[in-house]
Amino acid sequence: MRVEYSAQANVASVFPDGPLGKADFDAVAAQIDPVIEQHGQLNGLIIATESFPGWESFAALIHHLRFVHDHHRAVRRVALVTDSVLGTLAETIARHFVAAEIRHFACGDMAAAADWVAGDQ
Repeated sequence: MRVEYSAQANVASVFPDGPLGKADFDAVAAQIDPVIEQHGQLNGLIIATESFPGWESFAALIHHLRFVHDHHRAVRRVALVTDSVLGTLAETIARHFVAAEIRHFACGDMAAAADWVAGDQ
């Protein structure tokens, strides 16, 4: 998994490259936790993947849910950039459980997602 951070926008972008595992969430936390500590929150988090890669194991799913629980109040907006139908489903369901504002974008709309999470829309 690749993680990028824009200090200017205070936005982290995550690019999964295969089934999600515990180490992936630990790597993301290692990158964004110091930023959250310094700034109080992230303006946005972009999760970009053409299709949803799934999880390596049930334990990875549980670690994912724990990661969301521990971070959702520290992220203002989450953009799901994917052509997977799970993007729309996740946007709808997560609104009920997550403090962050969530929006789904098609895979080709990375620029629009970046503008939105940074507060430009």
